[in-house]
Amino acid sequence: MKNIRNFCIIAHIDHGKSTLADRLLEYTNTIAAKDMEAQVLDDMDLERERGITIKSHAIQMDYELDGEKYVLNLIDTPGHVDFSYEVSRSIAACEGALLIVDASQGIQAQTISNLYMAIDNNLEIIPVLNKCDLDSANPEEVADQIVELIGCDHDEIIHASGKTGMGIPEILRAIIERIPAPQGDPDAPLQTLIFDSVFNPFRGIIAYFKIVNGTIRTDDFVKFVATGKEYHADEIGVLKLDLSPRKELSAGNVGYIISGIKSSREVKVGDTITHVDKPCDEAIHGFQEVKPMVFAGVYPIETEDFENLRASLEKLQLNDASLTFTPESSAALGFGFRCGFLGLLHMEIIQERLGREFDMDVITTVPNVSYKVYDKKGNMTEVHNPSGLPDITLIDHIEEPYIRASVITTPEFIGPIMTLCLGKRGELVRQEYISGGHRMELTFDMPLGEIVIDFYDKLKSISKGYASFDYHIHGFRESKLVKLDILLNGESVDALSTLTHADNALSFGRRMCEKLKELIPRQQFDIAIQAAIGAKIIARETIKAVRKDVTAKCYGGDISRKRKLLEKQKKGKKRMKQIGSVEVPQKAFLAVLKLD
Repeated sequence: MKNIRNFCIIAHIDHGKSTLADRLLEYTNTIAAKDMEAQVLDDMDLERERGITIKSHAIQMDYELDGEKYVLNLIDTPGHVDFSYEVSRSIAACEGALLIVDASQGIQAQTISNLYMAIDNNLEIIPVLNKCDLDSANPEEVADQIVELIGCDHDEIIHASGKTGMGIPEILRAIIERIPAPQGDPDAPLQTLIFDSVFNPFRGIIAYFKIVNGTIRTDDFVKFVATGKEYHADEIGVLKLDLSPRKELSAGNVGYIISGIKSSREVKVGDTITHVDKPCDEAIHGFQEVKPMVFAGVYPIETEDFENLRASLEKLQLNDASLTFTPESSAALGFGFRCGFLGLLHMEIIQERLGREFDMDVITTVPNVSYKVYDKKGNMTEVHNPSGLPDITLIDHIEEPYIRASVITTPEFIGPIMTLCLGKRGELVRQEYISGGHRMELTFDMPLGEIVIDFYDKLKSISKGYASFDYHIHGFRESKLVKLDILLNGESVDALSTLTHADNALSFGRRMCEKLKELIPRQQFDIAIQAAIGAKIIARETIKAVRKDVTAKCYGGDISRKRKLLEKQKKGKKRMKQIGSVEVPQKAFLAVLKLD
């Protein structure tokens, strides 16, 4: 056990985690040269296309240093704030972390939040300055920032480059010398923590675990503590580039177990596995329950696909434990699910994965956050969907979630960023210079509902990509919120209704009506698009009917002939309007996100 090292790689987006992981795998000969490709651990097409890591990936390397053989278990983690739950689970399975900082970009918001997460878990931190080969690199200045942030010495920082392979031997030596070996007793009752799982259509569910105490062997009779189910360990092994079976694994190791589990409800990430005949006294403290930030309805385009969508979401949830969903129904869209996501990128990725991996075409409604609604009697209900709001006469007040947001940027972008944040009802808490006055950290309190739609994109564009953003929930506050309904010919479209601040409602309602007028195709009858707050109409647009010229055959003659034909047409249109229904295209649901 003294020769095992478990570590993860943490960093901000695009600071070179996956490329550095490639070099480590190459240097330790874990991957043959013929199998080597860029970002070898990112096995999803989506990850390669976008150049981001979505899932954390575990892999085992063997390395010999000074005549001793070591086993290194590496977990490569995502950098985006929407996937921070993946990072927290990876950190729980490790004793140390490589903190990667881009030598040209310096420390950014997600670097700090991931670092604090690692420090809270008492991990040994090894700071690495990556991309030192770039012409724009500024290693001395960034090294000062790292020293200021974590209080290490200058000579503890390793200068490296994921592209050229510089500094890789030093990193491996530091991992072995600085990161402690896992603690645990191989002879104690079995105690293993599940930190991830995947669904394999041929073999069932494969659970990835870290053994804290005890030893597990093939064909052992094991029990999953949270669900209480018992299974035979058909196959156990370690995670190389593919699964590599072993006869037994003992404390400190990271591996996988296949026990023919078919139902995704039977495996919970964060659960403990133990032996049936000699169980452990208590389950391992798993991970904190994930808190979804953004809610949206996901509906199948064909109603009969509802059960398939449920099965697809369950399989996705295995692989991505931060996804939550509950069934709901909508008058406009039929049966579907109310899904909770960690952010907008997470929502986009889930939608894309449903299409690619499960061939599910879905409609996603406007994303919103959860609100606390207090009635006149003082009872509180949590509302995730504007259509679930009680009658306005019964509501005493509504509280919305606030976040404490931290934006790190260079001084020249402070003006536009302040304007953006204050325009989103933000309040400046503090601003301070970091790293010798070259960068600033701005801290704001903002309503979560204001940032879920397009805040991140706007922040990136006004700061030319230089501002980094991180946030955490900072309680609920009372707000003057109103429910804005969209009516088509007097019928409310529940999937388009939103909760918005009273000051923004008028302009938002007007923009919604104008946008829908462009997107809804013309029908044989007039369509009235209205935005309403309660019974009060605040904006209206009309889509004119497609008309046939019924008076074309009349040339000359009395005007009454023409009028008779037009009256006849008018009656037909009126009758058509009573029985006609208006189809809202999928583009209309997405357009609301891009109103500005």
